[in-house]
Amino acid sequence: MRFASPLYLFLLVPLAALAWLELRKRTGAVRFPDASYFMAHPGTGRIWKHLVLALNLTVLAFMILALARPQQGRVFQETEGRGVDIMLCLDVSGTMQAEDFSPKNRLHVAKERAKEFVARRTGDRIGLVVFSAHALTQCPLTADKSIVNQLIDRVDFGMMEDGTALGMGLAAAVGRLKDSRSKDRVVILLTDGRNNAGELDPASAAALAQACGVKVYSIGVGSKGPVPMPVRDQFFGKRYVQVELDLDARTLKEIARTTGGEFFLASDAEGLKLVYDEIDRMEPVTYKVREHTVYQEKAKNFMLPALALLALGWLFSALLLRRLP
Repeated sequence: MRFASPLYLFLLVPLAALAWLELRKRTGAVRFPDASYFMAHPGTGRIWKHLVLALNLTVLAFMILALARPQQGRVFQETEGRGVDIMLCLDVSGTMQAEDFSPKNRLHVAKERAKEFVARRTGDRIGLVVFSAHALTQCPLTADKSIVNQLIDRVDFGMMEDGTALGMGLAAAVGRLKDSRSKDRVVILLTDGRNNAGELDPASAAALAQACGVKVYSIGVGSKGPVPMPVRDQFFGKRYVQVELDLDARTLKEIARTTGGEFFLASDAEGLKLVYDEIDRMEPVTYKVREHTVYQEKAKNFMLPALALLALGWLFSALLLRRLP
């Protein structure tokens, strides 16, 4: 709230002086033609006098505030920038259950890091493809980050038949970007294995990405050596076995090289965070925000009550107090 003509507010000073003078002024001996009511109710005359005074002062105060032109502003923001269209391509095969990433398994940590990355990408459109033996578009490109994070949370094992269709997952992500009008289109491909399913090999998917002008950042996850893998035993329940998983780093490097991207290797949760930080730095979003305020006149909010109180005061004086001319 602001006042467009604040100098009128100085009129409140003589108004306060007027109130002080009126309270100190001695009244005439005869003011009412019939004083029987006040004789029967001693002290009531002073109450009515103060009530009328307060009513008139309120009217004048409201009119002064209306003259000062109170205005209420609403701030509008206009964002101008160059956003990036990004498809997250996430491996949900069974090997992502390996618990060499603290505090839980590889998929859990990958989801948390992806959500952190999404939260930082102001101005981008982001989508999500998951793959195991097949590929599934979990979320098409959208600027609504809350929807993306909700759908990332829903990603889990068992959504499809187990396997690692690396080529199919990448092709599905590229397919979501090929019609994009954005100047910069990126796929972030995360996996811990090698291609062993699907009708399309990774090299062909990389060539498709290159032809569509899509850059691929490939991320290989997993620590070296045997890792703890949970298994379900019908007699002993959940238990862990040490297995050594096969990450095809060579193919991931080739995909990144073909498309003009980069290959990253993350051996723990902190390393994966650093990978996303580096991708965030390599794909900056340039935008600016312009703000302007639109003000709406609020003088009527004071003038209308002032007129209503003025009419009430006249009616009160004429019917109840019955003042002599």
